[in-house]
Amino acid sequence: MPSRRGFLLTGGAAAAAMAAVLAGRRGLQAAPASAAAPRETFEVTHTEAQWRQLLGPERYAVLREDATERPYSSPLNDEHHAGVFSCAGCQLPLFSSRTKFDSHTGWPSFWEPLPHAVATREDLSFGMARTEVHCRRCGGHLGHVFDDGPKPTGLRYCMNGLALRFTPKAA
Repeated sequence: MPSRRGFLLTGGAAAAAMAAVLAGRRGLQAAPASAAAPRETFEVTHTEAQWRQLLGPERYAVLREDATERPYSSPLNDEHHAGVFSCAGCQLPLFSSRTKFDSHTGWPSFWEPLPHAVATREDLSFGMARTEVHCRRCGGHLGHVFDDGPKPTGLRYCMNGLALRFTPKAA
C-alpha cells in the first residue's frame, strides 16, 4: 500500500522532472546550482566577467553554467565535413570528425574524443546519475557521455554545439 511519504516523494520528483522539461522547451536549461561540483584548477582561466565577454550569453550559459541547448538547435549537428571540433572556450581540439555520428538525439555526438582532450566527473543534477564531459584545459562544460554508442567504443559523447567550434580540414 502506498504511503503518504512515498506519494509526496514521487510527486515531488515528477514535478521536478516536468519543470526540467518545460525549462528545456524555453531554450537553455541550467543545472541546479546545488548540483554543481567543486571546480578543479585548469590551465586556462578567466574571471567570470572575462568569460562572459569572451563567450557571449548563450555559450557562457553552456560552458560555464552547465546549461544544455535545445535539441536540434545546433548547426554542428548537421556538420559532416572533415575537420576538428574544438572547445569554444579555449580552442583545444576535442573531437575528430571521423568519430562523429548521427545519434538521433539532436546534439552533435562522437564515439571517441581526441587523446587527453576531455575529462569527466559525476553529475547528479535533475535526480539522475550521469557522467559530465568537460574540456580538460579550461573546464568548460561540453555535455555528457553515455554507454549506448556505436562500435568500436560503445560510447556516445553527446555534446552541446554551443560548446564547440568546427574547423574544416585544409584541402
